[in-house]
Amino acid sequence: MEPRARRHGPPGWPQEVPPAGAGEWRSAAVAWLLDQAPPEYRGHPPLRNHPVLLAWLVGHHVAAGREAVRRATAGARRELSAHLPPEVVPRALEVLEHEELRLRRLARAVDQLQSALRGEGFVPRL
Repeated sequence: MEPRARRHGPPGWPQEVPPAGAGEWRSAAVAWLLDQAPPEYRGHPPLRNHPVLLAWLVGHHVAAGREAVRRATAGARRELSAHLPPEVVPRALEVLEHEELRLRRLARAVDQLQSALRGEGFVPRL
């Protein structure tokens, strides 16, 4: 059986995208990146025609989402305690923690695709 990295790309590579160099991987990468982006990105031809640009913008979008989650986490108790039942605020913090983890994985996947789209090879770390 082939190692996971050869079937799905390096660690963090999105499972929906074939490894770099395999068949139509660039088309799959563009489709996946557009799925992660705001819907309005689909209406801009330069983003479809220049996948490096798309990956770069999606990376910024994900970074902004992570910053928003950090700020929300920092202010949740202070800003919500007076407006929600006491048991809800910890649940809100759990939601934010899950979102931070999702966005961290997403940022890694976007970084992996951006590197591959730029022609940078994957070098495994020991």
